[in-house]
Amino acid sequence: MLAINFKTTALAETKDFGRFEFGPMESGFGLTLGNALRRVLLSSLPGAAVTSATIEGATHQFTTLAGVKEDIVEFLLNLKQVRIKYSGTEPIEAKLSVAGPAKVKAGDIEVPAKVSVVNKDLLLANLADKKTKLAVKLEIQSGYGYLSAQNRTPKHLGEILLDAAFSPVVRVNFQVQSVHLGRRADLDKLILEIYTNGVIKPSEALNQSVEILIRAFDQIIHPVAEPETKAEPIIAGDGESLKLSVEELDLPTRIANALKKGGYATVGDFAAASRADIAKVKNLGGKSVDIIIKKLTSKGVEVK
Repeated sequence: MLAINFKTTALAETKDFGRFEFGPMESGFGLTLGNALRRVLLSSLPGAAVTSATIEGATHQFTTLAGVKEDIVEFLLNLKQVRIKYSGTEPIEAKLSVAGPAKVKAGDIEVPAKVSVVNKDLLLANLADKKTKLAVKLEIQSGYGYLSAQNRTPKHLGEILLDAAFSPVVRVNFQVQSVHLGRRADLDKLILEIYTNGVIKPSEALNQSVEILIRAFDQIIHPVAEPETKAEPIIAGDGESLKLSVEELDLPTRIANALKKGGYATVGDFAAASRADIAKVKNLGGKSVDIIIKKLTSKGVEVK
């Protein structure tokens, strides 16, 4: 069996940068491990981010607030840069309430005890005078990878959805070098550089990525099948669920209006419908049909 006995050395590490060396290892393993680690580090580590904002005095993002130097779009872009440390699984609320004149910073965000803001000096907005007040409710979620605001539905009027990048790792570089060991000159040495957003140390990110890969490879040798869960179809006697209107499914207004015009006014109207039937409704595209089916599934209605 091939011997896997290389050493791991931390060449340098700060709170947001680390350089690590692995080797010497068999030829080809440098590229194999480098690619795998880079992929997992960038896409599979958990993180947290601001996913929505409700700003007092602003019903949508294309507006301005009197006395605030930044427009709403610029303020939201600044919110996306807030680095949050949160290991919970449920969405939580935070708030921002500042009166001018002031420079509003990320450290002014009031968060629950189990949440912390890492880059507290990040400038969010400038308030001109005493008459100016910025009051914002924020939702923070944990997750993996990237969450797009597209196809998500605001929970209430005035909620502005944000694209969110959860990954605590912002950049990964690696290079493979040839090394000599005794008479052998065909061995590899892997140099891995990890840049994080400061929420997690590079060595911790490396350890987490290795654990993820171990679980993935172990699944090949010792597969564990997750039990399939299916939503219980709504039965005729479930009167309350069947009476829900399409508006109560929290569908976008355009989709709800199109369904009503197409003869689907309540959840009960979908009981015998198929995907093809829904797709025949005028002004509904493939993405809209996917949204409708997802909402119906959450209510226990299976679409063929």
